[in-house]
Amino acid sequence: MIGAQFCRTTQAHGGVVIYTHTSLHSTPINLSEFCTEKDIEICAVKLKVQSSVLCIITVNRSPSGNFNHFLETLDAVLQLVYSSFLGIIICGDININYLVVNEQRNQLDNLLLLYNLVGIVDFPTRLTNTSATAIDNFFIDVSVFQDYVVLLFLNGS
Repeated sequence: MIGAQFCRTTQAHGGVVIYTHTSLHSTPINLSEFCTEKDIEICAVKLKVQSSVLCIITVNRSPSGNFNHFLETLDAVLQLVYSSFLGIIICGDININYLVVNEQRNQLDNLLLLYNLVGIVDFPTRLTNTSATAIDNFFIDVSVFQDYVVLLFLNGS
């Protein structure tokens, strides 16, 4: 079932959605006020899993969007949801290549470190005949999620 979503209304090919299994207790977090098409498309759910509470956030940033607006808005969202009792996982297509160190990556990393979040994908997530990039990523608090494995899954497309 759909746990949370944001759909573009004026542009094509974008938006975000989080699907949750019916056996999970999830609560959507209303982030619609933070969404700006192409700049930051974001949605989130809170999940109660055993004795833990997780906040799963998914985000899409178009390469043609306003990067500074993306950073400011992501910071505002994290300020809203952050709690020392909440495990935060951010995932999505951020269109910043994590295989290359550059100014945008540094700015995002510095913002996320304020919330103890780090990127954990260190292999290409998009492969073509002429390029390999890691523009899709997961960001987690590695002090909370200490035992994790990220694996590449080739889907054949």
